[in-house]
Parts: sequence; structure tokens; C-alpha cells
Amino acid sequence: MKVGVIGVQGAVSEHIEAAKKAMEKLGVSGKVFWLKKPEQLESIDAIIIPGGESTTISRLMVKNGLLDKVRELGESGLPIIGTCAGLIMLAKEVDGAIEEQRFLELLDIKVNRNAYGRQVDSFEAPLRLTFDEEPFLGVFIRAPRIVEVFGKAKPLAYCRNEVVGVEQDGLIGLTFHPELTDDTRLHEYFLRKAL
Repeated sequence: MKVGVIGVQGAVSEHIEAAKKAMEKLGVSGKVFWLKKPEQLESIDAIIIPGGESTTISRLMVKNGLLDKVRELGESGLPIIGTCAGLIMLAKEVDGAIEEQRFLELLDIKVNRNAYGRQVDSFEAPLRLTFDEEPFLGVFIRAPRIVEVFGKAKPLAYCRNEVVGVEQDGLIGLTFHPELTDDTRLHEYFLRKAL
């Protein structure tokens, strides 16, 4: 299995480590790597878009020639997961976007950027996953908020009664950071989509 983590900005190394651990737990061999150039997309099985700053990620994906190619792969069914800023990049509708900012527009959701406030408003909370009974610790850092789920998207994770994660075919979008915990269940769930 070949998994690329968009490596232009954000929590790249944390996602690489989490995906490697998830592959081990699944008994899958392969490679997880920093993805910075379009030519690295050749024969890729899955893509991770990390948290960070969505405006910066958007600009650098455009500059590096990644945005349109990643969109095409997502439209063709390639599994892609986006966490925090990565979720914003996947969303079809974004409240609070900067005028020149471009998105992949793949996931049937509307999000509000930085809806939970500033860095000091970051928090952790137990989450309910739709595919597992055991609670998952959600780490929210300047998180976006999913304000609408429509079309083919369906809830995947809840914080209290609020949707904080969605899936749509091979796509997963999370408002929180699973890579900042030792729990690899969400990475495993995602990687199974690429098997």
C-alpha cells in the first residue's frame, strides 16, 4: 500500500507515524511518505490531508500543482482523509473562506473555519464513533465546525450530539486530530477503504 501525506504544511510527520502504526495493526505492508509533488501521485492508494492552516495548504497545493490532480483522484474514488484544515480543503462549502482560497470541493458538507475560536480555545473531548463502541479521544485545535451534512455524506463521529466527522464513499473528513493520540482506529478505518 502506498499512502501519501500532503506535506506542504501542518501535522505531516504525526500522520505518517499514525498511518504506519495502523498499517502494522492491519497487517498491511507498504509505504507512507511526504507528498509534495504531482509526480508522487503515481500509483498511490490513499491520501491524507493534515491539519495546519487551510489558506496556506490551499496556496501551496496550487503552487505545487497538487490541487487539481488530487481533486481528480478524489472524484475517481481514491480514498482521501482530511483532518481539521484538511477537512476544510475537502468541503464543498466553506464559511469564512478567504476570497482567493481554493478547495477540493469533494465532500458534501458545509464547514465554518475556526468556528471554535482561537488556539487558547482548543480542547479534548470523548467522541462517539459510528463504527466502534469504544469512545475516541478527540483533540480539537482551532477546529472548524461542520454546520451542514448533505448529499452522500453521512456522520462518522459525534462530540456530544454534534457531528465532528463524516464519510462519503472513500472520503473522510474530521474536525479533530486523530494523529495526536495513540489511538489508530480512525487511520485503520480509513486505510481499509484502500485495501
